[in-house]
Amino acid sequence: MGTEVKPGVLGLEWASWQRSAPYTVGLEEEAMLLDARDWSLAQRGDDILPQLSPDLAEHISGETHQAAIEVATEPHETVGAAIAQLRDLRARLAAELAGFGVAVAGAGTHPFALWDETQVSESGRYQVILRTMADLARREPTFALHVHIGVAEPDAAIRLMSRLRAHLPLLLALSANSPFWQGRATGLASTRTPVFGAFPRTGIPRRYVSYEDWVRTVDALLRCGAFPEPTFLWWDIRPQPSLGTVEVRVMDAQTSLYGTAALTALIQSVARLELEEGYASPALVAGEELLAENRFLASRDGIEARLLDPDTGRRRPARDQLDELLEAARPHAEALGCRAELEAAGALGEAPGFARQLAIFRQRGDLRSVVGELAGEFAPDG
Repeated sequence: MGTEVKPGVLGLEWASWQRSAPYTVGLEEEAMLLDARDWSLAQRGDDILPQLSPDLAEHISGETHQAAIEVATEPHETVGAAIAQLRDLRARLAAELAGFGVAVAGAGTHPFALWDETQVSESGRYQVILRTMADLARREPTFALHVHIGVAEPDAAIRLMSRLRAHLPLLLALSANSPFWQGRATGLASTRTPVFGAFPRTGIPRRYVSYEDWVRTVDALLRCGAFPEPTFLWWDIRPQPSLGTVEVRVMDAQTSLYGTAALTALIQSVARLELEEGYASPALVAGEELLAENRFLASRDGIEARLLDPDTGRRRPARDQLDELLEAARPHAEALGCRAELEAAGALGEAPGFARQLAIFRQRGDLRSVVGELAGEFAPDG
């Protein structure tokens, strides 16, 4: 997101911090490839990706599973610009995939995929995952939304990461969009969360006191051979030194651009709120067990959850906490030019993705119809 590189901490090249303009945003959406005939997962990533047009292919990459791809924007100063690029990428991707008899959709899980139909990508990175994760890599794919926030200095990135941890359960609750798994309703709003949690190095990371503290921790894992490079840390939030960003990864992939825009604006605005005002409750920032419990409640109940509030000593509706956070974030959204997208976060809380999927199933009684609706919303103008 920038050009100036700060030398790596402890002389480690991978820890060199690429300076970014503060609060710039970049998006990565994981999406599912679908057989347009029956809405099952299409295990065709390795076949199709090399055949995309070159300018589109620059923004599309494979994932661990053949039925999963990632759509990535460039960094942008505003949420509106990032969403405009994502809208174009979605439309072009859907149009090109149609020529292969393949559709594309966004949600945290595919509603009726089964593990024995899953194929792992032939890419070297994902074959490493298969070798090191064994059958964990053969499970059904999951799909997330990742939002990168630009940060100029690495210690500011660690400070932002530590403070944003307090908001991760609420972001998960608002984004929950995966109520089905293996052909059944699980009773969870975000089934993706526990399924992906079977991998190591997931969940909310601990607090770090400085960038050097984080680098020393990761370097010890690398030197001991735990994994080949830092992007094998699949935490809900992580620094990205090579991009100069803090990457928020806790959220389910969104079906519509509306949901993606709302979540991105909320994260961008709250990032500025935290770095410039320090909004989050110190008790929650420090409350590792509280955050872990709230994360579970958010995955189970979505925005309908009642999350633990250490300042009041009780559980409070997530929607109330969202309303309070939106009020605090509005001045920062104004400064960043994303006030309209931020207001959409309140509307998303009233009509969350997981609830919509459940409603479609109740009306139609057919999970294939649910997937068809998801595909229809991916690029409605495309």
